[in-house]
Amino acid sequence: MKGNISIMKKTILVLSLVSVGAFLGIFINTAVSGDNIYEQLKKFQYVYNVAYRNYVTEKTPEELNEAAIKGMLEGLDVHSVYIDKEEMEKVSENFSGEFEGIGIEFDMVDDTIIVVSPIKGGPSEELGIMAGDKIVKIDDEKAVGMKRSEVPKKLKGPKGTKVAVDIKREGQKKLIHFDIIRDKIPIETVDANYMIDDEIGYVTINRFAANTHAEMMKAVNELKQQGMKKLILDLRGNPGGYLTQAFYMADEFLKGGDTIVYTEGRRPEFNEMFASTEGGALKDIPLIVMVDAGSASASEIVSGAIQDLDRGLIVGETSYGKGLVQRQYDLGDGSAFRLTISYYYTPSGRSIQRPFEDKDEYRNLVGRLELDEGANLQHSLESLGKEKGDDKINMDSIPIFYTRKGRKVLGGGGITPDYIVKRDTTRLTETVVDMRMKRIFYDFTYEFLRSEEGTKFKAKYEKNFKDFYKNFEITEAMVNRAVEISKSKEIEVKEEDIEKDKDFLKVALKSTIAKIVWDSNKQMQVSSVLDRQLKKAKTLFNEAIKISSLN
Repeated sequence: MKGNISIMKKTILVLSLVSVGAFLGIFINTAVSGDNIYEQLKKFQYVYNVAYRNYVTEKTPEELNEAAIKGMLEGLDVHSVYIDKEEMEKVSENFSGEFEGIGIEFDMVDDTIIVVSPIKGGPSEELGIMAGDKIVKIDDEKAVGMKRSEVPKKLKGPKGTKVAVDIKREGQKKLIHFDIIRDKIPIETVDANYMIDDEIGYVTINRFAANTHAEMMKAVNELKQQGMKKLILDLRGNPGGYLTQAFYMADEFLKGGDTIVYTEGRRPEFNEMFASTEGGALKDIPLIVMVDAGSASASEIVSGAIQDLDRGLIVGETSYGKGLVQRQYDLGDGSAFRLTISYYYTPSGRSIQRPFEDKDEYRNLVGRLELDEGANLQHSLESLGKEKGDDKINMDSIPIFYTRKGRKVLGGGGITPDYIVKRDTTRLTETVVDMRMKRIFYDFTYEFLRSEEGTKFKAKYEKNFKDFYKNFEITEAMVNRAVEISKSKEIEVKEEDIEKDKDFLKVALKSTIAKIVWDSNKQMQVSSVLDRQLKKAKTLFNEAIKISSLN
């Protein structure tokens, strides 16, 4: 059965890539090999000719051919896609240049647009759009069932223009409405790099673009000059990008000769293995990598290699599970198509790709294993293994793999961290969500910096961020002023909401001041005081050093 399906795919693909007409007979003659290819080509030719002659409105051969190609690819998987000439002109901008839009990476699950992650520093992130959000309307148009190729056309656009989206968020009964003002999306892939304390450096990377490795090394070298002896590499919300950049990054942390990632497909010529080289500049730095459900593809290659080779610890939540390799084929007229040709595997043999039939259920791994928050995965698997067998655990039959030193790690799609720590699951109140969406924190900051008090603030802190970070506090009067601005913008303010989210409000106001006075790097440093995953990661370096034998 599998062979017949593969043959059929090959048949349709061959036919879709040639002009229907005189050349068809040539391809039929060369394709027939004693199976049903000839019959399938005849079937397609018949449908094509009837549609061309009899369809209610006139269609050109090019239109029919493109429709056939799109239909065939859509029947394979969500990552095998046709890219028309117009799209091809823009296809590389996410990874090589500046572009304008709402700033999200998305995926299609069944017929629904899923936010893989908002791009840090982009308009969607600033408004509070989150990984896992489902976009169900765009400018009042139903988005469920929208073709994948149509989504960027709806969401991208010139800076300053507005697009309205309605989002279904897990746990929320009502749709959440966002009016997003499109903006330039940051082209730098290192969002922040700073010293957490006298020894621990922190670097966060938003995607793997053409210069990501060079940007990371520049950021790390700056931290080394500040005394960095340990590193937290944050790949949360990083949807991936160039495989070569993932290889270069992982290579810096490894000794020579280690498998970083390998690919396997149906055809042996698509099988590849990427091994580390000698001279990794960071091979002696104790390392912790952070991932979450928005970490995909190249992020999973790096974190999977670090985990399987016992080079460091992984902290956070199970990653996205995007482990399919696509190859792009040009069609000669400016258009192209991408075809999935193989799977990514980590050094231990784990497939990164989550099963298509799993949909979102794979993310509930913590609940299925009944692990305590912040649990050590190794200790938990040892007890579960004794109860349920070493090869499989729990009723879902999630496969167990082993690192180089024999630690158990989970298969089944994505990278499950060594320490599972959920983000703060406390939902913001309705009032504070409205304040964030309507950019009240920015309105407050601009007003504050223009005031006499703001003049004194800049004189004291503008050239001394460290003093600001350690000593400046948002006062009750400042919170009250933000509330007053909210009321002036017709936000229905509930006092109990303000009281409940006061700690968040103070951090949000302080971090917004940091962004306007300094930059987003400083903003993230201030915001990190609310980051429970990062707090946990900072405590785990003794174990990271132990498993990597760096002590």
